[in-house]
Amino acid sequence: MINYDVLRSSFHALHGRRPRLFRAPGRVNLIGEHTDYNDGWVLPMAIRFDTVVAGAAREDRRVRVRSLNLDEDAEFDLDTPGPPRRGIWLDYVEGVARALESRGVRLRGADLLIQSDVPVGAGLSSSAALEISVGLALVSLAGMEIDPVSLALAGQQAEHEYVGTRSGIMDQFIATLGRADHALLIDCRSLEATHIPLDTSEVAVVICDTQVKHELASSEYNTRRAECERGVDILREVMPETRALRDVSVANFERFGPLLPEPIRQRCRHVVTENQRTLAAAEALRNGDLEATGKLMGLSHRSLRDDYEVSSPELDLLVDIAGMARGVLGARMTGGGFGGSTVNLVGRDCLDEFHETISGEYFRATGIQPAIYVSEAAGGAEEMR
Repeated sequence: MINYDVLRSSFHALHGRRPRLFRAPGRVNLIGEHTDYNDGWVLPMAIRFDTVVAGAAREDRRVRVRSLNLDEDAEFDLDTPGPPRRGIWLDYVEGVARALESRGVRLRGADLLIQSDVPVGAGLSSSAALEISVGLALVSLAGMEIDPVSLALAGQQAEHEYVGTRSGIMDQFIATLGRADHALLIDCRSLEATHIPLDTSEVAVVICDTQVKHELASSEYNTRRAECERGVDILREVMPETRALRDVSVANFERFGPLLPEPIRQRCRHVVTENQRTLAAAEALRNGDLEATGKLMGLSHRSLRDDYEVSSPELDLLVDIAGMARGVLGARMTGGGFGGSTVNLVGRDCLDEFHETISGEYFRATGIQPAIYVSEAAGGAEEMR
C-alpha cells in the first residue's frame, strides 16, 4: 500500500511545495480476452493497486518527473516534443501529455512524483494506471477538466503513438471508469460501458502471478491480430456486412467457419465464442450467479489454450492446481498470455487453503514462488482529496 503522507512529504522535500495527489488503478480482466481489438466485449474490474502521482503546477511549460519505484528522474518541454518509442518509462508520461494537447487540452508545466504498487509484468495494466494517473494530474494542474472517456482515449493514443503498442481500449477505460463493487462490461466498438454489480462478500477475486513472461508475447500478439483480420476478410465474402469478428454469431460461425483454413479458423472460433461467454458472464453477475461465471471462466481458459494458443505451461499449471482446490468456482489466464497471471473466484472461507495449495504445488512443479493477490473491485481514477 502507498503511504500518501510519505508521498506528500517526499514531494515537499524535493520541491518545497505541497502537492495534490491523483490515483489510477490497475485492473484484472474477469473474461473477454483478445476480443477488444475485434470490436467485441470485455469484462474487467479495477483492482486495489494504484499508481499515485503527487504534483504541483509550474509557471513554465516544463514537466519534471521522478519515479520513486525506479529511483529515476526525467523531464521534457511541452513545446519541444521528444522522440517517441524510446523504450523507456518516460514514453508513457510524455505520450499522454502529447495526446492531451493534440486533443485541445492546453497544459501547464508541472513537477510530478510517481509511486505505484501495481505489480509490473503481471498483466495487471501498470502501464494504463501510469498513463491515466499522469493524464488526470496534468489536466487538473492546468486548471482544465476532461471527461473520463476522453482521458481514456488519450491514454490509448499515448500507447499507440509514443509507446508503440497497438492496445485495445479496455485498460484505459477501466482505469478511468471503474466503480467499487462492480465490474465493467465494455463494448469495444461503441465504447458503451455498463457497470455490473460484483458481490464478493462470500467469493473473492484472487490473482495468481506466474512470475514468468515469455518473449513470444509481443510478436504473437501481432500475429493473432493479423490472423483475425484475415478471417474477417474471408468471412466477408459470404457475410458482406462483417466488419469485425464481433459481427459473427456462433450460429453463423458454425455455418461458415469451415471456409477458413487452420489455424485461422481456431483463432476466429475463440473470439466468436469468447464474446458470447463474456455477455453470458455479465448476465450471470447481474443475477448474482458466481458459479455460472466461474464455469464460463473455465471455458474461456480452454479456448485461449487450445484455439487461440496464447497460454503457457505455467498458466495452465496454475489453472489445473486451482481446479483441484476446495472452494474454487472458476480459474483462467488473464491478459495477453504467454505468462502473467490467472484470475480465480475462490470462496472466502477457503482463501488460506487456496493460498497454501497454489504456493506449494506451483513451487514444487516449477521452483518458482507465485505472487498471490486478493482484491476487491475498486473505483477509477480520481484526485485524492
